[in-house]
Amino acid sequence: MGGEAKSRSASQERFRSQVADFIRYLSSVRNLSPNTVRAYESDLDAYASWAEREGIDPLEVSHRDLRFFLADLSRARYTTRTINRHLSAVRALYRWLLHEGLTERDAAAAVASPKLAKTLPKTISDADVARLLESVDTASAAGLRDRAFLELLYASGARISEVSGLDVRDVDLRTSQVRLFGKGSKERIVPLYDSCLAWVGRYLVEGRPELLARRRDGSTTQALLLSTRGNRMSAAALRTCFEKHARAAGLDGSITPHAMRHSFATELLGGGADMRSVQELLGHASLSTTQIYTHLSVDRLKEAARQAHPRGE
Repeated sequence: MGGEAKSRSASQERFRSQVADFIRYLSSVRNLSPNTVRAYESDLDAYASWAEREGIDPLEVSHRDLRFFLADLSRARYTTRTINRHLSAVRALYRWLLHEGLTERDAAAAVASPKLAKTLPKTISDADVARLLESVDTASAAGLRDRAFLELLYASGARISEVSGLDVRDVDLRTSQVRLFGKGSKERIVPLYDSCLAWVGRYLVEGRPELLARRRDGSTTQALLLSTRGNRMSAAALRTCFEKHARAAGLDGSITPHAMRHSFATELLGGGADMRSVQELLGHASLSTTQIYTHLSVDRLKEAARQAHPRGE
């Protein structure tokens, strides 16, 4: 028995090393964002720890073992979405191990994902967007920055992390477009409307130089959106900024920056844009991810018909 335990321990140690190699692969070869890499690392660490506790050799894991792993996550009251994320990380790891010739079996491929409840993404109406934009006091450099940020968010359908990563050169006022870098550093170009360009232009001339001058070391930066200390604003800082203005505008407290992205997509589809174009503008890898917005557009049409038709009530 001692020999078996020692062999299992060596296998688990080897597995930990392979997980570390896989994480490096995700970062250096797949070029995934630091946040995504950290999520993989956390989920796979939890999986390796579970295998060690249960005395399971991860390189000889069975379909049944993995079902037990998911059941343990469920008993720990993880949400279905979180359980699916853990399973996705495990699947990706075993696919890589198989491709690299480090294992001969991929039990994870046959494990079905727990069913997610169908929920439509939350959007924000154009009237509420107008209230949000008008809630910003643009008398200060920070106010001009916040207005430019919110305008960009709604005009481009960008993720908050993408807006945080923007440099000055990424917004081309002359050609009315912004260059965004999405998941996996995939680049896409999104056109911007005139009022957004006007506010970004005003911020660049009147607001950003003042914020840049506040950098303690006197150095420069190409970051577009600067904090009151002249540093690039992180996604977390921009999220806090959004929430502050949403409260000032009296909006629903559950509204997030991502709702602006959802609204961007819904408005485009409702206005007649084809789904492939919307997929390209959102930076979705799969068309199926974009298709959920067609349901939002149909629901909105149904609601409009219900309210307008004399028998709608």
